[in-house]
Amino acid sequence: MSTLDQVTTSERADLVQTLRRHRGFLRQTVAGITDEQAAARTTVSELCLGGLIKHVAGTEESWMRFAVGGADAMQSVPVDWEGQFRMREGETLAGLLDDYARVAARTDELVATLDLDSAHPLPVAPWFEPGASWSVRRVLLHVIAETAQHAGHADILREAIDGAKTMG
Repeated sequence: MSTLDQVTTSERADLVQTLRRHRGFLRQTVAGITDEQAAARTTVSELCLGGLIKHVAGTEESWMRFAVGGADAMQSVPVDWEGQFRMREGETLAGLLDDYARVAARTDELVATLDLDSAHPLPVAPWFEPGASWSVRRVLLHVIAETAQHAGHADILREAIDGAKTMG
């Protein structure tokens, strides 16, 4: 294995390991709660624990579609802007976690094969700089940041339910 391959392999391993760590924090936060608790809004926001799991899974899946095929691929599945943060009738925490595990496994597979330097123009949106492109590496860093941020949100919601904390 060349030095370049070792660096690339190490970088990929670091990215996946970091993402898995933050996914684990999020999953740990919802361990042992009921579907009713997962659907409960414990703050004035629309957020609930199950909704955060759903949102993070959907966001990761969407960004990985972007990493593979660009903005058109990312936008090929419509986003339920209101419903993504709450549990709908018939959804269960176990089902949402299973879906998240499926998304995570697919992302981990893609990280092993995609060119991290490959880039696509971002979709047109007010929150993106016009004409900017993101590399697969940048997408992964964004997914890691998004997951970590929402793991923190989940910790606050869980503490309001029963005082449990993921860390601390």
